[in-house]
Order: sequence, then C-alpha cells, then structure tokens
Amino acid sequence: MKLGAGFGITLRSMRFLNQRFTTGDGTQGMDMTWVTGRIAVGGGIWNEENMAAVARAGISHVIDMQIEFDDTPLAEPFGIEVLWNPVDDDFQPKKAEVFQRGVEFAIEALDQPGTKLYIHCAAGVHRAPMMTLALLCALGWKLKDGIRLIETRRPQADFADVYVRSVEKFVQGYAAT
Repeated sequence: MKLGAGFGITLRSMRFLNQRFTTGDGTQGMDMTWVTGRIAVGGGIWNEENMAAVARAGISHVIDMQIEFDDTPLAEPFGIEVLWNPVDDDFQPKKAEVFQRGVEFAIEALDQPGTKLYIHCAAGVHRAPMMTLALLCALGWKLKDGIRLIETRRPQADFADVYVRSVEKFVQGYAAT
C-alpha cells in the first residue's frame, strides 16, 4: 500500500485522539487549548459527554473543520451554534471560501458579548490550527505572530507549508476587501 505524503505526521497526530486532557475548566476528556481568552483550538468532540464539557467551558460557538463528523446534532441540546466547515486533511491547498466561511462565523460570534469559540478538527493538529490562524490574521495578527501564539499554546499544532500558503492567499484577498 502506498501512503501519501505526511501520513506519518498524521499517524503521530492521531495519538492525541486517545489522550484525555484536564484543562482545569471542566473540560476533562476534551483536547482543548485556549489560544486567547475567547478562542480555543483542539481535537474532535465526538460524543455528548464531551459536548457537555465544551458547554461547561462556556463555549457558545463551534467551528467544526472535520470532514469525518458533524457536531451539529450533539450541540443542539446545549444551545451551541455550529458551523460545520468540513475540510479534508490531505495536504492540498485549501480554497479561500473555507476560510471566509469560518472567519465570518467567528467574527459574528465574537462580536456578541460573552461568547467563546472552539475551533476543532479530529486531532487539533492541522485543520483547526490552520483555521485559527486565518481568524487571527483576519483580526489583525501578523501571520508569523499568529503561528507563534498557536504553537506556544498548543505545541502539537503542525503548520504544513501548503496550509500556511493557503492562509496567506486567503489573507491577501481578505485584506483587499
């Protein structure tokens, strides 16, 4: 069997799916890292127990980057708004529309007082950090500063060059509007 480029990185990243983290905010069992006071990034929610932990953490909005699983039905009983923005973690360039949808949803959410946003994919290693970076850049962060912040807070984040170039391309178009 021939494996694609980056497959080894993805396998190493998947180990985070099976780890349980305690963040001190009632999210035991969730792989969630706060990047700012209102924006968290991490791995998949997968079940009602974890969605309850997300709700206990005060999360009001979720950007779900997983192509594997739509969180919407899990979130409804908790009153959490979800943008299912499915993207394959295939180390291919991502279209600006993916970032545009996420950024618009996030900014609308963060414009409301007291809201908190959770951006996630399956392992919280590629797609969610990529979307978080696009959001930080849309909020005025420089690309390298955004990467540094995310990597400092979430060391398992991995910024594949192709994904960074996709964010750069989005930011150029976003800044022009």
